[in-house]
Amino acid sequence: MSNIQIHQYLPNVPEEGLQEFTEWCVTEQAQEVGYEFKPHKGKLVNLAPTEYIQHLIDGFMKVKNNPIKDGMAAVFAGKQADNHALQGTPAIVDFISLYVKYLFPQEGNDPQQADELVAQAEKQQLEKLTQIAQKYNVELKG
Repeated sequence: MSNIQIHQYLPNVPEEGLQEFTEWCVTEQAQEVGYEFKPHKGKLVNLAPTEYIQHLIDGFMKVKNNPIKDGMAAVFAGKQADNHALQGTPAIVDFISLYVKYLFPQEGNDPQQADELVAQAEKQQLEKLTQIAQKYNVELKG
């Protein structure tokens, strides 16, 4: 399993950046594992970043490809996010990034392959978060 811990960086990213990162997680990264989610842009117009993120996640969590796998990913993500003890918007973004990451292991993979897929998803998330942080002139420090 990878040692990448993006939760430590989330509180440093402005809410607009967290919004962008969340949207990427649920619309682009999740698509890699077959989750087709197209947010209803009309419902998101003129929302503050925190509300935008909450509505976006609410819509995404209603997408169910495999209820058992989705439920397990939610449990793992919830437990890990609780251990990170973030507050506010960073806590919500932490949960959804973990949830999407845990969707990556496909059925039938052995544990080593699953760990490799999760590590790859973590790396993608860190790269995207770094790109977004640079856009907002934020240096990611752990």
